[in-house]
Amino acid sequence: MIEELLPASVVAVAAHRDDPLWDDAPLYPEEEALVARAVPKRRREFAAVRGCARRAMEKLGVPPQPVVSGVRGAPRWPAGLVGSMTHCDGYCAAALVRASDLASLGIDAEPHGPLPEGVGPSVFLPAETERLTRLAGQWPTVHWDRILFSAKESVYKAWFPLTGRWLDFAEADITLHAGHLAAGGAPRGTLRAELLVPGPEVGGRRLQAFDGRWGVRDGVVTTAVVVPYL
Repeated sequence: MIEELLPASVVAVAAHRDDPLWDDAPLYPEEEALVARAVPKRRREFAAVRGCARRAMEKLGVPPQPVVSGVRGAPRWPAGLVGSMTHCDGYCAAALVRASDLASLGIDAEPHGPLPEGVGPSVFLPAETERLTRLAGQWPTVHWDRILFSAKESVYKAWFPLTGRWLDFAEADITLHAGHLAAGGAPRGTLRAELLVPGPEVGGRRLQAFDGRWGVRDGVVTTAVVVPYL
């Protein structure tokens, strides 16, 4: 699912609740310390997504290593790699790529259902809300608000490693573009995030927009944003 949204240079590994990894992924002592007081559900998701990350490391020829949290909870990756992780109820995924191939990336997964009441008005810009209304009128079976929320999460995950700074939901104006929405098919499309604050410098140039893709399958929304070198 998530791998369909990413370029070939990225290694993505996902696990569903029925994957043995979901209950049996081991943790390193440094990781154990981070979830020592966590409830069982949180611990399983924490371990499973790190199991996905270690599988991705192996596919890239990197020895499996602990994935601990750095500033603002961002994962700390082995030298020479950039990546992102995500999990929601019954699904988790990790995506890694060599730092020589991409400057940054961000992924997110959410259940394909409406956002809880009151969340949208607090995180969406008026222009984004107008576009969501138009999309919902054309394709009412797709939960566009959840896709946009996920897109904002992916944008932040791609932004933070490049800047080390917080990005508020209102500081990126995201447009969702519908792609494959045939009856009975898995909905998917692209997204573009216009940064409303000074963007990061990549390859000596300042970026003011991020591009990505979104998809819906098996009750899960996934989004991915990649930042190439210019």
